Amino acid sequence: MALAAMPCAALAQPTDLFFERTVMTAADSRCGLFTPEVSAALAAGAAQARGAALRAGTDTKTLAGREAAARRYAGQLNCRNPKVLAEAARVQQAFSGYARVTRMTYPGDAADWRADRGSGKAARWRLAQDTAFSGGRMTFGLAGREGANALVAVADFADGQTPYAARLVLRDGTRTLGPYLDTRGKAAPLSRKLPPPGATRSYMAEARSEADEMLLPKGSEDAWAFRFPATAAQALADLDPREAIAIEFLFSGERTRTAYVEVGDFAAGRAFLQVASR
Repeated sequence: MALAAMPCAALAQPTDLFFERTVMTAADSRCGLFTPEVSAALAAGAAQARGAALRAGTDTKTLAGREAAARRYAGQLNCRNPKVLAEAARVQQAFSGYARVTRMTYPGDAADWRADRGSGKAARWRLAQDTAFSGGRMTFGLAGREGANALVAVADFADGQTPYAARLVLRDGTRTLGPYLDTRGKAAPLSRKLPPPGATRSYMAEARSEADEMLLPKGSEDAWAFRFPATAAQALADLDPREAIAIEFLFSGERTRTAYVEVGDFAAGRAFLQVASR
């Protein structure tokens, strides 16, 4: 085997990295090759490579075929083969340093995700993206105290109005065969990276509260926090990184204000956080 072990192998094609990391992840599941921390780091690396392959233009059908081929290949490996063990040792060494990293930034076409799996009792953003919208600003992502990663939107409204509810809107994978992407270029606004209403699903926020001061959007003195169900986080992780989601804040009088978030490497960042829980 000649597999790229390094978390950032610049010379490898994204589809090759995805295949290689999927092989080693599947082999680890069969053979118990790595420590739990390295297993989690490798899974995060595979998720990041998948996102990079999609952004590079690989279609989801091709990528699914590569993933299936990687798992078939791993299923044929002899767990005690010296070449397999040597490759596992190389991956273990390469990813052991990555497993000790506590902060990462995942760049996107329109916005970045910031990941932080450091320890501490204070509430903090574990995985966050900032955005501004008409009449306000928002930070969205996974937040909580140590060991807690709730999906949260924290928004500050310039006119001081208070929304009574919020909902998260994203593509419904059970009604669509893939993402709705604007073919007029990456510069298309995030609002054009959602499907039409008939192909979406919504998650209403489970709770509303005044935001913890540690979670306030930059420059805000106060804001409202809305917590979404855990199933919404998984649905978001399953989307194409080129897509967007919408957070709609609902006000009395049937008024709505909408903020958009780029999916980007949410799945990779979420997997990165899992390293800390192993």
